[in-house]
Amino acid sequence: MGFLKSLYIDPGTGGMLFTILFGLFGVVIFAFRAVVMKVKFRLSGGKASKINDQKIPVAIYTDHKRYWNVFEPLLDEFEKRHQNVIYLTGSEDDPVFSKKYEYIKGEFIGEGNKGFSKLNLLNASVVVSSTPSLDVFQWKRSKDVDCYIHIPHAPNDITLYRMFGIDHYDAIILSGGYQEDEVRKLEQLRGYPPKDVDLCGIPFMDQMKKRLETSGDLPPHDRTVLLAPSWGESSILSKYGEPFIDALIKTGYKIIVRPHPQSFVSEKELMDRLMNKYNDASKVVWNRDTDNFNVLRQSDILISDFSGVMFDFSLVFDKPVIYTRSFFDVSVYDAYWLEDELWMYKILPSIGLELNDKNMGDIKDLIDRCIDDPSFAEGRTKARSETWVHIGEGAERSVDFIMKKYKEVVTSYSKTESEEKGSSKHKAKKLSLKGF
Repeated sequence: MGFLKSLYIDPGTGGMLFTILFGLFGVVIFAFRAVVMKVKFRLSGGKASKINDQKIPVAIYTDHKRYWNVFEPLLDEFEKRHQNVIYLTGSEDDPVFSKKYEYIKGEFIGEGNKGFSKLNLLNASVVVSSTPSLDVFQWKRSKDVDCYIHIPHAPNDITLYRMFGIDHYDAIILSGGYQEDEVRKLEQLRGYPPKDVDLCGIPFMDQMKKRLETSGDLPPHDRTVLLAPSWGESSILSKYGEPFIDALIKTGYKIIVRPHPQSFVSEKELMDRLMNKYNDASKVVWNRDTDNFNVLRQSDILISDFSGVMFDFSLVFDKPVIYTRSFFDVSVYDAYWLEDELWMYKILPSIGLELNDKNMGDIKDLIDRCIDDPSFAEGRTKARSETWVHIGEGAERSVDFIMKKYKEVVTSYSKTESEEKGSSKHKAKKLSLKGF
């Protein structure tokens, strides 16, 4: 028994080791794939040798159309500036293909490994993406990309990605000072050089705010509760499931359930079971809209766990939230490396009430108290000031930053070429003197 105890690894360390081992395995597999792709590329006509003549100025990559709201404000700003951009997407029906852009070109690169194989050979000055884990799993840094910029798709802790989620980006667009503090602490712990970080704001929330301001007042409606959890073993649907949905139905309020899109991929059995059981739309409405604006607008309160949608709802729509935190496993996230409490958990008590095992049976009372308590409005103001800088200016500032990085790349090219020419002239002069 003593021997077995000596072999015990705590869940946090075990999760971290698993992440590292899985990442190393991915490096081996996809390094081999990259070599194969490069060989095929050369055998297909020698295009690889000419790739530097075809460098894309700015490329944006999204793995799924559900992140369209993150990038549409940026693309609109690029279009306004007449800046050519390639938008690479993993969704064949991405909204970019229905937009009448002149300077933005959408390109479907395929899902999963097919898309990553193309990204790993991409030739671009700057690549912008909200997809984490660059150079950790399948998506490797291309030797022909000069700068990778990350833009988050949620206005909360930047450490809520799976481990090493942002490590290999060169620059990050952020919206709150605490996020920069988290980035710097991770860099120090892991021995990485400082990234270029700029606090630009949140373009997609700016756009949502403008949209709300022009939508007018909602007509009278029944009190509406939106359950919009994240996915995985720590999510509300996995932990509470049917008993919690039953408790919500008993409130008599209109109940809308909007699962995370990943749940339909990674938790298909759970989703099939729940949607088959709760198939009466008079009791539960299931929402799978790509655009979440309307469902957020019509709801009076949001119940969630660690999903960033809590901040979209509370800070843009100015409404309260009910949240969970007791069963959130931080061991697989970057946050596990830091001793500080997550900003999200520091601020949540200011904008809503906590749901736990003890009060789950009193969910109606919890909902009513949360909606009727005026103090949460002050908490939302505090949260905005800490995580949403430059309200209304996010797209403009973000594009300014992206173009700044692009100009740095171009300048470095010009400097290198100038130095090479100077070196060549010097060599030629030495050769000519040699003949005397």
